[in-house]
Amino acid sequence: MMKVILLAHTENPDALVAAAARLCYKDVSAEDLLNAEENNLSRNLIADLFKSGHLSTFEHVSFTFGIEGISRVTSHQLVRHRLASFSQQSQRYVQMNYYPENQNVIVPPSIAENGEAYELFLRHVEQSHYVYKKLLELGIKKEDARFILPHGYSTRLVLTMNARELHHFFNLRLCRRAQWEIHELARRMLVLCREKAPVLFEKAGAPCIFGECNQAKPCGKPYKDMEELLLA
Repeated sequence: MMKVILLAHTENPDALVAAAARLCYKDVSAEDLLNAEENNLSRNLIADLFKSGHLSTFEHVSFTFGIEGISRVTSHQLVRHRLASFSQQSQRYVQMNYYPENQNVIVPPSIAENGEAYELFLRHVEQSHYVYKKLLELGIKKEDARFILPHGYSTRLVLTMNARELHHFFNLRLCRRAQWEIHELARRMLVLCREKAPVLFEKAGAPCIFGECNQAKPCGKPYKDMEELLLA
């Protein structure tokens, strides 16, 4: 089962971004600006930064997530976001076990809802793991035996992104056309980000929420509002 927690984040993220932006235009120290911002957050300033594309100030803020229970299908998509840092559980060193009752192999909903497809899927997973174990017993190293394992095996990782890259991530992965698992991961991450930086992430999410769509083939079902997206 997917689990996403916020391990760490930049302190006072909204205030820091606003202070960094004002530093560009004032002859005042960063410390003085930050102290002033703590009691005088400027929602309009951050909105203007976002609208004007002045997002370099967003890069001063970062969030680190602990993620468990996602498939390697999704982790392969994650690493395409190059402006991020990843530390992932290694199949070279960690032996993979198969526990159907613990759901350590992710089953797509479309398969879980189809009895015949589900049976076929589980048989393949069980056979793959049987071969994996036999290879280990024959003295094959884990780094080579893992070649037989399904992409659906669950994995764990630590992920760090700055706020600018998070906006880009949410823009792409919260679209309805995004793959279902990474969409759910992005949704949970955005909920956590908005708890700690509500101003900074007020306009983060699928473009259709804000009246835009960047897809060549739109889904035809734009989100009505942020609440619909976050509660999906």
